[in-house]
This record gives sequence, structure tokens and C-alpha cells, in this order.
Amino acid sequence: MKGYIVSAIVVLALVQLLIEPGQAINCPQVDIYLARCVPYLREGGEPDPACCSGVKSLIGAVKTPADKRDACKCVKQAANNVPNLKDDAAQALPAKCGVTMDIPISKNVDCDK
Repeated sequence: MKGYIVSAIVVLALVQLLIEPGQAINCPQVDIYLARCVPYLREGGEPDPACCSGVKSLIGAVKTPADKRDACKCVKQAANNVPNLKDDAAQALPAKCGVTMDIPISKNVDCDK
């Protein structure tokens, strides 16, 4: 019985080593958060309430500086995949959703700064 407990503790320790800290946010997650914003980012006007909900969820998911950097890189990648993205609409999105966001929505942002 004692051997099983020791084995279980070792397995749990190994699993902890395999889980990378700071990887709380990923690009598919960011894509889901911002998917409903694509029409607004292409056409301007007013963002869909579901878009603003996604923006707020993204802000809530960013907990650490590493999360911010990773989210920034994902947002940049997503922005580069949106044809005809309007930069002015992208810059105005957080304000239109009534939030402040430290992650710019831009094709040209340097996420390492």
C-alpha cells in the first residue's frame, strides 16, 4: 500500500512538471473570444454585444505579464488573418465595449515590449 502512495505522489509531481506555468491563455482561446468582433473590425459601426463579452473575457483571462505577451501575440496573429481590418475600428473597440485593454488589436504591434 505504501508503494502505491509513493508512486501516486511521483506521478503527480511529474504531471506538475509537464504543465508549463503561465500557459493559461492560448491562441484558439483568443480566437474564440474575438470571433464575434470580426464584422465590426472589417466594417466599423458598433460592435455586437457578444463581441464585447468576448473582449471582456479576454481581459479577464490575462492574469500575468506572460499571459499579456502571449495574448498580444495571438491577437496580432488573429488581426493578420482578418482581411480588410480597419485600424481605427480595432483601436476603438475597447472603448466601444466600455473597457480598457492593455493588448492592442494591431497587425504591427511589438508584443515583446
